[in-house]
Amino acid sequence: MESHVVLTSAHWVYLCGVVSIITTLVFRANVVAPAILATFATVFAFSGQVSTAIEAVFFAPLTAARELFNIFLVISLMTALLNALKRINADVRMVQPFRAVMVNGHVGFFVLGFVSYVLSLFFWPTPAVPLIAGILLPAAIYAGVPPLGAALCIGIAGLGTALSSDYVIKVAPGISAKAAAVAMPDVADKALLLSLITGGIAFLIAYLRIRKQIQAPDARHLERWEATQVTANAVVTPAAGTSRARIRRGKPQHASVGDGGQVSGASGSRALLLSSRDLLTPWQERWSRCFAIVIPVAFLAIVVYMVLPHLIPGFKGASGAAAAALVGGVSALLMVAVAAARDYRAMCRSTAEHVTEGLVFSFRAMSSVLPIAGFFFIGVAGTAAPILGLPAGTHAPGLLADLVKAGEVYIPHNAFFVSYGILLAGMVTGIDGSGFAGLPLTGALAGALGRTVGFDVSTLAAIGQMGSVWTGKTLTAWSALAAVASFARVPVLQAVRYLLLPVVSGLVVSTLVAILIW
Repeated sequence: MESHVVLTSAHWVYLCGVVSIITTLVFRANVVAPAILATFATVFAFSGQVSTAIEAVFFAPLTAARELFNIFLVISLMTALLNALKRINADVRMVQPFRAVMVNGHVGFFVLGFVSYVLSLFFWPTPAVPLIAGILLPAAIYAGVPPLGAALCIGIAGLGTALSSDYVIKVAPGISAKAAAVAMPDVADKALLLSLITGGIAFLIAYLRIRKQIQAPDARHLERWEATQVTANAVVTPAAGTSRARIRRGKPQHASVGDGGQVSGASGSRALLLSSRDLLTPWQERWSRCFAIVIPVAFLAIVVYMVLPHLIPGFKGASGAAAAALVGGVSALLMVAVAAARDYRAMCRSTAEHVTEGLVFSFRAMSSVLPIAGFFFIGVAGTAAPILGLPAGTHAPGLLADLVKAGEVYIPHNAFFVSYGILLAGMVTGIDGSGFAGLPLTGALAGALGRTVGFDVSTLAAIGQMGSVWTGKTLTAWSALAAVASFARVPVLQAVRYLLLPVVSGLVVSTLVAILIW
C-alpha cells in the first residue's frame, strides 16, 4: 500500500505533544499542563492564528465533555444510589451473600475478574461496569481486595480481554475483517485466542503486583472505601475520627448508643457499618432488608433483558448506549425509592443531595481528564473540527491516522517486523480512547502488508485489533477506564500507570505467539 500522506507542521507538533504527554505519564507527573500547551501549539500550527489557538484551549475540553458526559452521568447516578443505600445500611446487607463466594481477597479478585469478563463479553463494558460496580465491587472491597486491585481487575478482564475480542457481538472483528478484506470468523477466532493470552498475562502480573495489599475480610474496608474521595491524580481520605461511620460488631437489631457514644448491641460474628444517623427504626430495618434484595434483583433483571435478544429472535432488548441508559435510569429510580423509604417527608431534599453528591464525585474524579482527552480528540477526524476552528460540516484532518499511514513505509517487510509494526500502529490509533476508531486503519494495513510479505492477513488484523482496543480502553485515562477508576475510587492516572506494564507485556507475548503458530 502506497502512502500519499503529506505531513504538515501541525502533524509534527501534534506528534511532539503525544510524546510529551506519554513521557510525563511515565514520570508520574500530572499531564494536564502539557495537554493544554500541546493543544495550543497544535492548533496554532494548523491555523496560524493565535486567537484560534487560544479558543481551542477552551473548545478541546468542551468537546471532550460532550463525548464523555454519558460516563459522568452513569457514575453520578450509581454513586447517588450507593449513598442512598448507605443511609439505611442496605449496602452492607447487600454484599453479605457474596461472602460465601468471596471468602477472602484473593478469591474475590479472581471472581471479580471472571464476572467482569463474562458480562463485558455479552454486553460491552459500558453497561456492564455499572452493574459490576453496583453489586460485586463493594463485595470485593469487603472481602479484602484493594480498590486499586479491583480497578485493575475490571479493566483487564472487562475493558481489555472481553472487548478486544468482542467475540459475541462481533463489531470489532467485523470492522477489522472488512478493512482487511478477509473472512470475519477468521479474525474473530484469532482475536479470541490473542485476547485470552494478553488478558491472562496482564491479569497474572497485576495480581502479583497487588497481592501483598490484599487483606482479610472486614467491614472496615468498606467503610474506608465509601469515605474515600478521589481526583484523577490523588486519593483524599478523611482524617482519622472524622468519618461518620463506625464499626459495630454484631447484628443490627436493638442497636443503642452506649457510654462514650459507642454502639452496642447483640453480639455476633458479622461486622456491619453503622453511624449515629444509621440507628434505624424497625420500619427502616425492614426496608433495609428489602432493598438489599431488590437492588441485586433489579440489576439481574437488566442482565436478563440484555441477554434475551440472543435467545429470542426478534426481541429488541437493549445494548450499547441504550443499555447504559437503562442502568442509569434504574439507578435513579431506585435511589428515589430508597430515599423515600428512609424518610418520605425528606425525600425531595435527600434525593437532591444524593444527586448533587454523585455529580460532585464524578466531576472531582474525572474533570482533569477533559483537557487531556481534548488534546487527543484533535487527532481524530470525527471530533477535531470544532477544536480546530473549522466551520460546521467541514471535513477535519485525521492527524493521528495520517501519522500512522506515513510511518507504514518504514516497517521492514518481514513477518516479525510487520506484526509488531501493526501492533504499534494499533496502539497509536488507540490513544484517542475509542479503541474501535483505529480498526479500519489497522485492518487496511494488515491487508496490504500481509499480502506483500506472505503472512496471514487475518492474523495481522487480529494483532492490530489487540493493540487498538487494549490501548484505547486500558491505557488511556479518557476512555471507559475513567468510569472503572471512579467506581473503584482510585485515581485514573494511577490506574493507567499500573496497567501499563501488564498490558504491554501481554500484547508483546500474544503477538509473538501469533507469529509462531500462524
